[in-house]
Amino acid sequence: MKSGWVDGDANAMIERYASQGVGRDVALRVYTSRLLGRDPLLVLHGGGNTSVKTTVKDFLGDAVEVLCVKGSGWDMANIEPAGLPAVRLEPLRRLRGLAALTDEDMVSFQRANLLDPAAPNPSVETLLHAFLPQKFIDHTHSTAVLSLADQANGRASSAAARRCSRR
Repeated sequence: MKSGWVDGDANAMIERYASQGVGRDVALRVYTSRLLGRDPLLVLHGGGNTSVKTTVKDFLGDAVEVLCVKGSGWDMANIEPAGLPAVRLEPLRRLRGLAALTDEDMVSFQRANLLDPAAPNPSVETLLHAFLPQKFIDHTHSTAVLSLADQANGRASSAAARRCSRR
C-alpha cells in the first residue's frame, strides 16, 4: 500500500478547519480518514472506523478528554468534523469493568456522554476505540482481510495469513 500523505495537504486541512474552531487532532483525523476512505480496497462500502483521543472544550469552556470517533452514516471518503462526534472518554473507559452490557445500554450510554447531543450516533465499535491506548485508531474493512475472514475456515485462513506476514 502506498501512502497518500502529503504534508501540504495535511497542513491545509489543519488551517481550513482551524478557522471553524476545529483543533489540529480532529483536522488530521478528518484528513487521514479521507485518505483511507478513498481506497475501495481498504474501506469496503464506506465502512470502517477511525478515531482520535484528544481534548476539547465543553459547553462551559472546560477542557474534556474525548474520543472523536466516526459516527454512524458517515462515509470515510468525504467525512467532515461533524462526522466524528466527541464522546467523553473517561466514562467509556469505565465500562470496561462491567461484566455485561446490552447493545441498547451501550448506545444510550454513548449518547449520554456526547458533548453535542445532536451529534450522530458514535460507531458501534466505539468501546474498542476507547479501550485501546493509542491516540489515533484506524479500523478498516479491507477487501483482502474480509475475503479471508468471511470463509467457512476464516479463523484458520486468518491465522495462516498472520504467520506468513511475520516472515
